[in-house]
Amino acid sequence: MATVTSHGAAKVVTGSCHLLAIEHGPRILIDCGMFQGPEEDRNYSAFGFDPSEIDYLLITHAHLDHVGRIPKLVKEGFRGVIYATEATRDIAEIILLDSAKIMKEDFETNYRKAQRKGKEDEVMAPLYDEDDVEAAFDLAWEYPEYDNTVTILDSLKVTYRNAGHILGAAFIEITYKEDSVEQTIVFSGDIGNDKNLVMENLAKCPYANYLYVESTYGDRNHKDLDASIVEFKRVIIDTLRDWGNVLIPSFAVERTQEILIILKEMHDRKELPHCKIFLDSPMATRATEVYNNYSDLLSEKCQEYKKRDGTVFDFESLIYTPDVEGSRAINEVDTRAIIIAGSGMCTGGRIIHHFKNRLWNPKNAVIFVGYQAIGTLGRHIVDGARWVKIFNEDILIKASVHTINGFSAHADQEGIIKWISQMEDLYRIYLIHGEEDKQTILRSVIENALDKKAHIVEPEEVIYLG
Repeated sequence: MATVTSHGAAKVVTGSCHLLAIEHGPRILIDCGMFQGPEEDRNYSAFGFDPSEIDYLLITHAHLDHVGRIPKLVKEGFRGVIYATEATRDIAEIILLDSAKIMKEDFETNYRKAQRKGKEDEVMAPLYDEDDVEAAFDLAWEYPEYDNTVTILDSLKVTYRNAGHILGAAFIEITYKEDSVEQTIVFSGDIGNDKNLVMENLAKCPYANYLYVESTYGDRNHKDLDASIVEFKRVIIDTLRDWGNVLIPSFAVERTQEILIILKEMHDRKELPHCKIFLDSPMATRATEVYNNYSDLLSEKCQEYKKRDGTVFDFESLIYTPDVEGSRAINEVDTRAIIIAGSGMCTGGRIIHHFKNRLWNPKNAVIFVGYQAIGTLGRHIVDGARWVKIFNEDILIKASVHTINGFSAHADQEGIIKWISQMEDLYRIYLIHGEEDKQTILRSVIENALDKKAHIVEPEEVIYLG
């Protein structure tokens, strides 16, 4: 009998890692993500399985909470074959190299502080380094295309389908045989919605016996995207007309590309006052290049831009500043600048420098377009802080602060229910990648609306299929 054990993303939204063990068959790992936020200490714990015994690693998409521990997996003995879409592989390399760089910088900072206290032994070494990342990409990789079934073994077939979440993202159908009977289990990864500005819509999942589905927003429906775009444009136009500047903390993958598409559309429609737009994030710049390279996987609007302009995202007002000198030069622009920079939750990156230089000016505006976790600088500002400490200096917040919540790469409750309702022969649903209170609400909605049983998966719980 096959089993699934969730070694992450069980009652939490990070650390995705699920082990499918088929009796007398292979051991398959679906994702190997990093724990983030309050759970991050778990990254240093043992996996709960022997990495050297894993035959295949199937990656749903390249967000850090789905790929962030792959170098650790390889470091501890994994030598199997990795399956991912080619776009996922390219984005994952950017994200993992950046992760290694940040961990190294954090370690060096913490070590210097510990030295002054004589507590060097208490500083945790980085989880992995850039050499470990490169080792992961030196393994055997296979690149399934959407909707093409890949036969891994006579008794094992895998189909990747478009999850509509970020570039290259997929939900994965795994069909295996036990006692000559075929069973199909689907792992959703993170699924998108039907109103994405950059990605194609979430594909239909026609068939599943067992479903492991994310539940990030299982308790709610998103604010209307069109209304969010109208609000976003209003803040941009009003601020620029008042000769102010707009600061947008943004995640490098997907959210930045969505913002660029909105601004390009505003430029095309003559809605955008004369200004300079700076993408001040090396990681977001590299990710945008990858998106442009895979324009055939993007929305119809993006493909039209590529055909018309030879590029999806570039337009007259957009300036990339990948190097430090270019970033510093933005300080010389006093008015009518739109600055898009990481990190998305303002926990580091170049946005911090721009905050220091511009938060105190009442003509400026800050637009938050993504979730701000508790304890982050972004959350502190969103919650109404009047002062923030940046580089040991108290900065008075006089800029207007706007939180626009309609942008999301995840399906909401309605989207999840609609997606599940299309599946035939679905026997059991397992809820993962969500907080327990949200999963409890989603479970009730599934049982009432679909008349299906749903189970909230416990950490390390072994689920027997069949």
